[in-house]
Formats: sequence, structure tokens, C-alpha cells
Amino acid sequence: MFDQEDGELNVVMGVLFGIIALVIAFVIGLGVYKTRSAAHHAPVAAVVAPAAAEFVEIAEVGEPLVKIYFDLGQTGLPADASASIATVVAALRAEPAKHVLLSGFHDETGGAAVNAEVAKGRAQSVRKALVDAGIPAERVLMRRPAVTLGGADAAEARRVEVRVQ
Repeated sequence: MFDQEDGELNVVMGVLFGIIALVIAFVIGLGVYKTRSAAHHAPVAAVVAPAAAEFVEIAEVGEPLVKIYFDLGQTGLPADASASIATVVAALRAEPAKHVLLSGFHDETGGAAVNAEVAKGRAQSVRKALVDAGIPAERVLMRRPAVTLGGADAAEARRVEVRVQ
């Protein structure tokens, strides 16, 4: 009598656990499907354009017109950057056919990925300031961040070099 009830209980428990496993597999599968579907149906311009438009592979020509120095770990423009921005704006207005090339740099403090993002953020801050000053965005080009030791002073490495070329 007890053996029959144990057998029935085992069948019910097996069916219950099977249903639970199927529900969990369905939820996981649905999440994976939606994630892949969203990535597949994203507009191509939104996926490709930012990386292609942010950095260019252009050789730096000559010495930088200005160098804007940043504090450790900071990406916002320093207070004394307005004079440098004004110098660049004046040079671009005098040479309407030229572009400005921004090269963000960082020191070796911290991890490589974080440093690259900080250098990129610094260049983007300078870019925004130039665009806000009336320079068309298509005239402001950015190069990939580079590592530099800046000689004996690491503060020299935390900069954005600006060239008009």
C-alpha cells in the first residue's frame, strides 16, 4: 500500500520537475532570442558609424598648434583651456580648407582599457568645445589614443595635442 503511494508520488514529482525545467529552458531561450534579434535588427548605421566616425587614421603633420593638459583621471576641459580653444578656432577660420586633428594621450597610471577611455574622453571634450565654438563637426578629426610617458613628468602625458592640417 505504501509502495503504491511512493510510486505515484515519484511520478508526480518527476512530471513537476520536468515542467519546471521546460519553463526555465523556455525563459532562457526567449531571452537569448530577443538579445540576438535586437542585435541583428539594429540599424547598420548605429552599429558601424560611431566607430568609423570617431577615429581616423591620418598621419600627424608638423608640431601641435596647442597642447591641452588634463589632471589625473580627468576628461573635462581644464579652466585654462579656453585660450587654447580660441587659438585653434582662429587658425581654422583663417584656413577654411583645413581640418583639426586631435590626439588624446594618457600616462601609464592605471589599466590600459581605462587609460584608453580617459584619453578618448579628453579628445571628445576638446572636440565638443571646438564644435560649441562654431567649428563644423566634420572638420574636427580624432586619432586613436596613444600611450606616452611624457619624459620624467607623467603630467606631460595627460594631454590632447591639437594640429591644424
